[in-house]
Amino acid sequence: MDIDTRLLRYFAAVVEEGNLTRAAERLYVSQPALTKQIRRLEAQLGVGLFVRSRAGMTPTEAGQALAAHTGAVLTAWERALRVTRAATTRAARTLRVGFVASAANEHTQLIIGDFARRRPGWRVQMRQAEWTDPTAGLATGEADVALLRLPVPAQSDFNVEVLLIEPRWIALSAGHHLAAKEHIKFQDVYDEPFVATPAESGAWRDYWLATDEREGHPVRIGAVAHHPDEWLNAIAHGQCVSLTPEATARFYQRPDVVYRPVTGVSPSQIGVAWPRSQPVDDTVDAFVRSCRAVCNDGRLRDTSLTMDK
Repeated sequence: MDIDTRLLRYFAAVVEEGNLTRAAERLYVSQPALTKQIRRLEAQLGVGLFVRSRAGMTPTEAGQALAAHTGAVLTAWERALRVTRAATTRAARTLRVGFVASAANEHTQLIIGDFARRRPGWRVQMRQAEWTDPTAGLATGEADVALLRLPVPAQSDFNVEVLLIEPRWIALSAGHHLAAKEHIKFQDVYDEPFVATPAESGAWRDYWLATDEREGHPVRIGAVAHHPDEWLNAIAHGQCVSLTPEATARFYQRPDVVYRPVTGVSPSQIGVAWPRSQPVDDTVDAFVRSCRAVCNDGRLRDTSLTMDK
């Protein structure tokens, strides 16, 4: 019997969430579509997998038996895909580098240039990810190595080396009542609506909402953004404010958005990451060494971009 791995992913999400609505939000599908796919899996297997009630979705005995093995099946399949994709890119002499937003800021092109000198004939393919995946394709095997804003979900699954540290600032609409201030206290925006990344971004979402640095004040979410354009529009239209790296003020300038230093929150880290579960090949190692070489060069650093050494 052949079962679509997508159905197993849907099944696993419902088991973990215990609720169709939450699972659908996590998978970024509609609840009716998710219900249809779960019923499809049950029809293919010829068994009921859940007991449905107002309280949620409880796995049946058959559902519990399937859940015990689903994780291993999906992990093995993801590993097979990762190895296959990596072999394809090696044959094409292409290194796939995942990134979010501004990657390693102004250092990115210097890193690529250094890598080109270490690996003549190789090409770097930069792959920008939406904010639904803060690992920028590293978790799914769509990237060989990634330049990431830390922390990321399941960070223990990757080798991670911090390259740069920079302050977090606050982004506001130009018409916001705090926009005229040169510096803003984080406490002054506790009650403001914030732009959030999608729920499936997990701990990354919480970090950019600074949920652990609010002294118990709850977060107000005014909008959800999947990429920088959505994020900027939500701020510019006066719907929300948002924490952001200082570099955003250089890379995403708009007349209707202002960026201000903010006190009371920890700084942001940029790291280079690569899978922990497989041997590092020479090409990935060369890219990591390029990251170290460029970001360790004192001529490339200033007071807002310093190494965590």
